[in-house]
Amino acid sequence: MKKRFFILLFTALWTMEASYAQVSFGQSETINRQWQFYLGDHPGDKTQWRTLDLPHDWSVEGVLSPNLASCTGYLPGGIGWYQKNLHIPTAQEGQKVFLYFEGVYNRSEVFLNGHSLGKRPNGYISFLFDATPHVRFGKENLLTVRVDHSQSADSRWYTGSGIYRNVWLIYANPTHIAHWGVFVYPEKATEKDARLSVEVEIVNESATNQTLIVRNELISPEGKVVAKNEQKAGITAGKQNKLTLSLPVKRPQLWDLEHPHLYALKTTVLQNGKVIDETTTTTGIRSFTFDSDKGFALNGKGMKMKGVCIHHDAGVLGSAVPREVWKRRLQTLKQIGVNAIRTSHNPQAPYLYDLCDELGMFVLNEAYDEWEFPKNKWIEGWNVGTPGHQGSFDIFAEWGEQDLADMVRRDRNHVSVFAWSIGNEVDYPNDPYSHPVLDGDNQGFTQKMFGGYKKDAPDANRLGGIAKRLVAVVKQYDRSRPVTAGLAGVAMSNETEYPGALDVAGYNYTESRYASDHQKYPRRIIFGSENRHDMEAWKAVRDNDFIFGQFLWTGIDYLGESARWPSRGFYSGLLDFGGFIKPRGYFRQALWDDRPFIYIGTYPAPVREREPSMDAWPVWNYAEGQNIRVVCYTNCASARLLLNGKEVGKRQDYNDKTGIIHWDVPYQGGRLEVTGYSGDRETCRYAVQMSGRPYAITATVDKMQLKKANDWAHIVLQIVDENGVPVVLADDEITCTVEGPARLQGLEAGNNFDMGDYRDNRQRVFLGRLLAYIQTTGETGTITVKFSAPWLKPAEVKLQAE
Repeated sequence: MKKRFFILLFTALWTMEASYAQVSFGQSETINRQWQFYLGDHPGDKTQWRTLDLPHDWSVEGVLSPNLASCTGYLPGGIGWYQKNLHIPTAQEGQKVFLYFEGVYNRSEVFLNGHSLGKRPNGYISFLFDATPHVRFGKENLLTVRVDHSQSADSRWYTGSGIYRNVWLIYANPTHIAHWGVFVYPEKATEKDARLSVEVEIVNESATNQTLIVRNELISPEGKVVAKNEQKAGITAGKQNKLTLSLPVKRPQLWDLEHPHLYALKTTVLQNGKVIDETTTTTGIRSFTFDSDKGFALNGKGMKMKGVCIHHDAGVLGSAVPREVWKRRLQTLKQIGVNAIRTSHNPQAPYLYDLCDELGMFVLNEAYDEWEFPKNKWIEGWNVGTPGHQGSFDIFAEWGEQDLADMVRRDRNHVSVFAWSIGNEVDYPNDPYSHPVLDGDNQGFTQKMFGGYKKDAPDANRLGGIAKRLVAVVKQYDRSRPVTAGLAGVAMSNETEYPGALDVAGYNYTESRYASDHQKYPRRIIFGSENRHDMEAWKAVRDNDFIFGQFLWTGIDYLGESARWPSRGFYSGLLDFGGFIKPRGYFRQALWDDRPFIYIGTYPAPVREREPSMDAWPVWNYAEGQNIRVVCYTNCASARLLLNGKEVGKRQDYNDKTGIIHWDVPYQGGRLEVTGYSGDRETCRYAVQMSGRPYAITATVDKMQLKKANDWAHIVLQIVDENGVPVVLADDEITCTVEGPARLQGLEAGNNFDMGDYRDNRQRVFLGRLLAYIQTTGETGTITVKFSAPWLKPAEVKLQAE
């Protein structure tokens, strides 16, 4: 591998979800409305089915139980059936008819009019079936999907169950652009000019040879055509043809994190002057480099990736998460300084990549958490008791390369995607692979090893061969990005061919090997693919040019991988289940945000001295005279502390060891305020206020005007005292009622230990706040959402569905 081996210059296309279903051909429409659902493997009569809209996750509708697996959040799996009647007009006869599923968890089989169209066991991969041979044109067609998640403990985290992403019906001319058949990458990209290479695959499923014109037009952010190409193409009946072309662009507007400029590429296929297929995609132009000494550069400018790992659920919503919810979450992450996400450990919904393109965030796109053998799945609590070994390993031999290829083809046109990850911690020592090096002094192993070398366990040397095969699959469809993986047992993997098969090596929790491995493997490009939140882990990135970034575990609290009951999930996020910023999110903002920032939180001062906490909530309600530790997270050079306008904490310089300034002060009621300085100039302030008893519910909403069908509003509730001061310690139970054309889809407080019913209309606030998800139902009119609690002044929000 060359030391400076990658100069990646490319554009990426992301298809507009409302029109083109991420498949780059035909005319598509969502078919999410009015499905019938039956939970169980032996559907009864129609009275036992219920009507619902997709996306749908039946697991999150279940009852939390300590008798279920902790790995998947103490929620059930099972088998479910979905059905929908489709009217295919007579006018479509002669066209091809396809069904496209963005994601079904898992082991699904699709039927049309009783005929099996095919199976797809991987629950995270999008897939397409040709339904044409079994369509009854001009009549009703019965679409049926069986979903088998009977192996309910098959993942180390919460997966959900069901058709949890969008479903599309697609009509296409027999001669059309291939499924995921458009790929764009630049041969050159600078501020002065760019040259984009475009690949377009055309499929001729007709019985005759075809002569076509393929036109590509690049449209600027201002709506002007800035490049155009037409090619003549002859395609034999029953065959497929790939066209390649170049589009020069003068003075392109480069995509970056602050200015995510996006272009549109319109691809049109004409036959005898008539349009027979077309697709419009969105593209960005940028370049990046990876260097084993200098790290990462975007458009020639060096930078650090400040990343987080995320799973795909959203607390009370389970895995059926709408675009609006992820947009709010990503915007909040960006607000606190995050510039990259890792899709741990599977491809996510297509709109997530669209949002990252639009908002200006990098994506590390990951395919697998296990390969040919199962990992431990904890049943009684994370790393507790005897693990189970259900999983997706049994489908890897048959489907592994196909699933990876489909992930790359689906997502390769996203400007935000900077690398492909072929696996996460598949090299975890003795879970399942082993190697004689495990009998050594164990230096360099930062995660649990489950004992020394086990000669009867799978041989770790197998990892290199598998990695080489997977890397070859990626390179077949995209050579513009590096291939990486998250290594858990770096010291073990270094004894194999696994790291050498990768373009970039991701180290999980192994900061201690950064310097030594950089010296031993000088051409290896290294980054932190999964990391703790502590200051030392960040300094290992900040202070070493050759480490280009880190990805915290985790960006957002997620269901599953739970501790012993009661525990809904893993609680190390910068944001909680509801997308609210936690104290450690503010700590991270102090490290990663370039704007002046300051925050204070409090807790009783420890009897024995210990490092100040990054998890201090903004509370100022204690017993008079109690000794309280006040911690300050800031990027200012110094800070001082005031109580009721008087200095109680002398001005202190920033502490680069812990990243936290702190003072211990005796409690006195009133207003506690911190001031941040740059030199002698005040740059920012933050205050917390002693609160009285809970008095009222306040409600704020992110938008008042909603589309009439399937639009979402976030209503944030805050308990306040008589003076409007937030009561952070409040835990009142709120009741929500909705009048008008909308429904309540869930109340999320972010409390990891509340194992009650999250799908009804009552929920206790946590730390004084609560989030309500409201979804429109398809009609226009006024929506009135009311919130009440005993002894509290109620709140009401009026929305308009149009």
